[in-house]
Amino acid sequence: MGERRLVIVVRADPVICGHSGEARNLAEVALRRGFTDVRLLTWPVAALQAAGLPLKPLDRLQPYTAGIAVERPEPVGDYRVPDGRYLAGLTGRLVELLAEPIPTTCLSMYLSPHANVVVDAVAAARAAGFPADVHTMAKAVGSDVTNVIRSCLREGRFGAAAAVFTTYLAHDEVLAVSEYTREQIILAAEAVDAHCGTRFAVACRDRVTISYPPIDTAAYLDLDPAAVDAALARRGLERDGYVLFLSRVTRAKGIHDLVAAYAASRARERVRLVVAGTGPALPEIRALAGDDERVVFLTDVDDDEKPLLMRGCAAYALPTKPEPDFVETFGIALAEKQLAGGGPVITTLTGGTGEAVGDTAVIVEAGDVAGLRAALDGVVLEMSEQERRGMELRGRDHAMAFDRFRVFDHLFRAPRHVTLVGGAPAAHAG
Repeated sequence: MGERRLVIVVRADPVICGHSGEARNLAEVALRRGFTDVRLLTWPVAALQAAGLPLKPLDRLQPYTAGIAVERPEPVGDYRVPDGRYLAGLTGRLVELLAEPIPTTCLSMYLSPHANVVVDAVAAARAAGFPADVHTMAKAVGSDVTNVIRSCLREGRFGAAAAVFTTYLAHDEVLAVSEYTREQIILAAEAVDAHCGTRFAVACRDRVTISYPPIDTAAYLDLDPAAVDAALARRGLERDGYVLFLSRVTRAKGIHDLVAAYAASRARERVRLVVAGTGPALPEIRALAGDDERVVFLTDVDDDEKPLLMRGCAAYALPTKPEPDFVETFGIALAEKQLAGGGPVITTLTGGTGEAVGDTAVIVEAGDVAGLRAALDGVVLEMSEQERRGMELRGRDHAMAFDRFRVFDHLFRAPRHVTLVGGAPAAHAG
């Protein structure tokens, strides 16, 4: 078997972003599925920090397996080309890789501007006469299409909207992170078509396929009880002694509703509320909680500690709701929590969350604080151990559909991508 290269252009670690985890998991599986060269092409850490993105603790990032190269090209040019310098660095490095006679699959995740990097690099490499033996794939999370399109239509800037869809559809394969996301992309394309007389919706309806987020299920299954207890002890917590919110701290994640519901609940006397994460709404939530010592804030949870906190909680609550700037297009943390076990998941049917949890979670209406309070009380104070155990088992079975080996093998099922090495079990976790 000859050389094969996979390049993923993405906002990788340390960014707290679903695509960051997806890229890591696809890269890890690619090493075991016949790719000889696996690279993540991403941004310098200083640029990510300057952008104000939520970041993981830099000193506790999980290392990548040997064989995965994480490249962070430095900007090209000087201060007179502000943002374009970084794009030039990414695009230029990809052109250099495509100049080598190695069959390459190139996947861009979160379209703007990663899809532009891929399209521009492929065009430049081929125009220059380089081999560029490349198959391109673009994966949309939803907001990377719809937010741009909504802004463009609202402001009458149809050129940018057309550019987004043209770049997306210029890839050999176009993907969406959930069925909900696919539907939103088609609706956005229809809106652009109605305004511009284009035919993007037909192409999206015909070509966009679903590729769910790949999860390293092995990191969440069969957790060592002693490790769980030790992690909780370090945080001053006890098993089943807290409701966990572990996500970005933003209004769209429903954290304001959760704090209000918890404060009014009977469950507050039994369990604490742990808010684990960072984000733009964190100062507001600290102020909202005031001096309530029953509300615990953890801003430094890393990827190793996350499943342990999930396993030990009495319930995991993510009451996400639609906001103008964000709608939950899947909800990776929901599936991760189901894999880890522990108390039930409480969430809403917002965006793609129904695909993430199936019928295995306690569902409340988005924005319904009273309903959320009742759900907290019901799960913590009234649900029997048999009911809890049944939800846990069904949730884990459902979430195994997102195992990274299963997702990878579906995504790269065509022979042109890679020759599979060894077996491809449907739910392999290692």
